[in-house]
Parts: sequence; structure tokens; C-alpha cells
Amino acid sequence: MPAPPMLTIDDFDFDLPAELIAQQPAAARSTSRLLTVGDERFGDLLFSDLPRLVDPGDVLVFNDTRVIRARLLGQKESGGRVEVLIERVVDTRHATAQIRASHAPKPGSRICLEEAITFSVLGRSGDRGEFFELELCGAGDVWSLIERHGRLPLPPYIAHAAGADDEARYQTVFARHPGAVAAPTAGLHFDEALLDELRRMGVELTWLTLHVGAGTFQPVRVHNLSEHRMHAERYAIPPATVAAVDAARARQGKVIAVGTTSLRALEAAGQSGALQAGTGETALFITPGYTFRVVDRLITNFHLPRSTLLMLVSAFAGTATIRRAYHHAVRRNYRFFSYGDAMLLSRA
Repeated sequence: MPAPPMLTIDDFDFDLPAELIAQQPAAARSTSRLLTVGDERFGDLLFSDLPRLVDPGDVLVFNDTRVIRARLLGQKESGGRVEVLIERVVDTRHATAQIRASHAPKPGSRICLEEAITFSVLGRSGDRGEFFELELCGAGDVWSLIERHGRLPLPPYIAHAAGADDEARYQTVFARHPGAVAAPTAGLHFDEALLDELRRMGVELTWLTLHVGAGTFQPVRVHNLSEHRMHAERYAIPPATVAAVDAARARQGKVIAVGTTSLRALEAAGQSGALQAGTGETALFITPGYTFRVVDRLITNFHLPRSTLLMLVSAFAGTATIRRAYHHAVRRNYRFFSYGDAMLLSRA
């Protein structure tokens, strides 16, 4: 949905002290903090308090994508260094990727990654030519090779290289379907004990898959938001999830999206007014003025200044409410971004 012409990137800026950007996860998943956001009041809680904030009959919708080992280092035929971030595995022989190098590789050239994988560069793609189309050279398949030789792709604002702790903590405990290059971070706060407690109290848990792409870290490069175009991401919504959402609505329960990725998939699949099962691609750009059709509440982390995700939560809870909430979070030293704390929002 195009943004109204009056909205600009400057409407979604804020000052964030660098020390509030979380570099490590909380000691245990559910011990992160949880800010509950109302129209006028905020609650400073722990994520483990979530069961007392939801009701029996509500449904929580999780994104069960799994982060792949999408970061690979290597060199061009000329010897120049390259860093590759796989955006999407197209099939067993082809992938789309971002490539960082002093000089971009030319179509027809080859790159060797991790001394184990050789790709031929077919050409550029994307609205601004920001991605490269790659074809595997030699035996094997892209999936197995990157899982064997690649590295976990931590976000650029996390300063350390991925280690053993990140291998566990930068995946949700329910990650099942590989394909993402970034974690659905709201789901990182859930452990098995918390999921079991929610089930026991009568909250229904259900799943969809949206593979988060490298485009999630692309900055908004336009001033007027009506000119911005989102990068498309793949999603799949099973019939069981549609049935769970419909049943919750029938019993006056709330539909709670765990993360902006779950919300975008649900809203993309509910554009006709009724949630539809199936697979698809979404480039849905949600800004203030958007009419939400499916989701009633949202669990989400704190997002980057000037980002499309900050625009989304502002659309959901109200721009003024989000401004106050972020100001409160900075003053109270909440931890921001992927390894940071969470918020519970209600639809304005």
C-alpha cells in the first residue's frame, strides 16, 4: 500500500544511544524485558509475564522460518575479496545474493567462496540492481553447500562474528523451515516452558512461514515514503492456521502476531477481507493510514530509526503512541534490535 504523500523518512527518526543496541541476547530467552503499550500508560515487565497479558481463546501466530548459513567469504577470479549474503536460494543450482567487494563482479565472472563453493555471476537484479543472480558451478546443490560451509548472518549492527552461542540463540526454538537470512526476532523470546504455559491456559499456538530476506536491512533511500518499494519475501500459510484464526475470531479471541513478519504475512493473505491459506510473495509496505484486517495485537522488538518496521508499528499502534513508547524505552534503558527487548502492542 503506498504511503500518503505527506509522510517522509524524517517522521520516523529518533535518537538512540549506541550502548542500547543489544550485542548479546538476554541470559535466558524469557528473561528479556517486555514493555506493554497502552494509549496513555506503559508497563515495564518481563517477557515471562506474557501469559497474564493474554486470554484463553486468543491465538498466537508464530513465524517458523529457520535462518540459513547465508554469509560466505571468498574472492573473485581477479583475487579481490568478496563478502556474499545469500538473499534467496532459488533452486538447487541458483541463488540471489548481495555482494560486497571493492569492485562489483562482472556478469560471466566467477567467485569462489569459503574455498569450497564456486558461483558464476549471471547478472544483477532488484529494483536498484542491489542483488546478483548466481549459478552454482560443479557438483552439489546450493542448500547443502551453504549449510556446510556458510556462516550465520548476524545483523550488521551486531559487532561480533557469529559464535556457538549465536548458533543457538539466533534461531527460535520452533524454527523448522530453512530459508531466512535474518531471524524473526520477536520469536526469540519464547522458550519451551513459556510455550507450554500458554497452551495450558488455553491460548492457541499456530504457525506460518515467511522467509526474511536480506532486503530487511536495506535502508529507505527516499525522502517521500510514497516512492519507497519493499523487497518481496516468500510466505506460506497452512489451512490449519487459517482455521485457528477464524476460530479465535468466532469466540471473540484476539489474533496476536508474534513479530512483524507474521503480521505482514497475515495481512498480505487477508487483503480480500478473509484470510487465505496458500503460498505467495509479499511486498506489502505498511505505513500510518493502513487498514489492518487480521491482526489485533502485536509482539515485536524495538526497531531501527528510519526503518520500514518502525513505520509498520507506528501504523499499528499509532504514531504518537510509538513515539512516546520509544522515548520511554530509551529513558528506561531497554535493549534495542534483534537481541534486545520486546513490546506488546494493541491495534489503534
